[in-house]
Amino acid sequence: MLYKALMIFSRLVRLLPYGALLFLGRILGNLYYIFIKKQRERAVSQMMPALQISEAEARKIVRESFVNLARNVLEIFYMPNLNEKNLSQYIEIDHLERMQAALAEGHGVVVLTGHIGTWEWLSAAFSLNGMPVTAIAKVQPNQEYSRVLDDLRATIHVEIFNRGTSELLSAGRALKKGKILGFLADQDGGPGGAFINFLGKIASTPMGPAVFSKKFNSPVLPAFIIRQPNGRHLVKIFDVMHFEDTGDADGDLFRFTEKMTRILEQVIRENPTQWLWFQKRWNTPPEMQKTKHHTVKSEQ
Repeated sequence: MLYKALMIFSRLVRLLPYGALLFLGRILGNLYYIFIKKQRERAVSQMMPALQISEAEARKIVRESFVNLARNVLEIFYMPNLNEKNLSQYIEIDHLERMQAALAEGHGVVVLTGHIGTWEWLSAAFSLNGMPVTAIAKVQPNQEYSRVLDDLRATIHVEIFNRGTSELLSAGRALKKGKILGFLADQDGGPGGAFINFLGKIASTPMGPAVFSKKFNSPVLPAFIIRQPNGRHLVKIFDVMHFEDTGDADGDLFRFTEKMTRILEQVIRENPTQWLWFQKRWNTPPEMQKTKHHTVKSEQ
């Protein structure tokens, strides 16, 4: 029932002119900010120390971030309207040649990104330019909602490996076949993550991008999709990064993960309204860290 309802909603959203979709997102985002107190207050409390700003300024930025989030959600339902011919109406890509060069190395490409802008449309920027895109995705609590997301992603030719399955094997095969593998690397990494300073506070950071880059000799390409003042999007592709193997597995993984974390920080600081400030990014305290082979030590 939920699946059918959400797919009907998607069809209705796709009937809207794009400008109307953006306007509706502003209304829904403001309502979300007003009524969802728990997430609003968590976002404000996490933003103030991270950006060193006042509560009043934080509330202003958080409200705009909720507007952006509402637009993101609507754009996910709008996604089947995207295609190879109209992509440039919605998304501009800066330095696409960097992705082309990274793919030409022949070891696949690990894309480093985060919950910034309409991250689902970042995949479209590559897949609708004829590039093979895969990603590891978190299964949603509601199975029907997960099915909706996967079906919407399929309309832009993205292959999804759901966590809790054989996703690591599938992701490895994708890189071996020369495909793009996307990672949302701004989530809490749990006890097995690398404990690194992130926006002023130690946070468990996922090591997936570094581990896959090391194991498959795959270049890492940081890429982010940023909403512009006119409501449309700019994909920013950074310089390619390569894993440096000095023989110190834990140290090498830590240093590479730290380099990537600094890039994520930079993008968030430059675009604070684009990030999900209410996510539980600092949920795992350093004292919960697990120590095992290829798990790095905490930053001193």
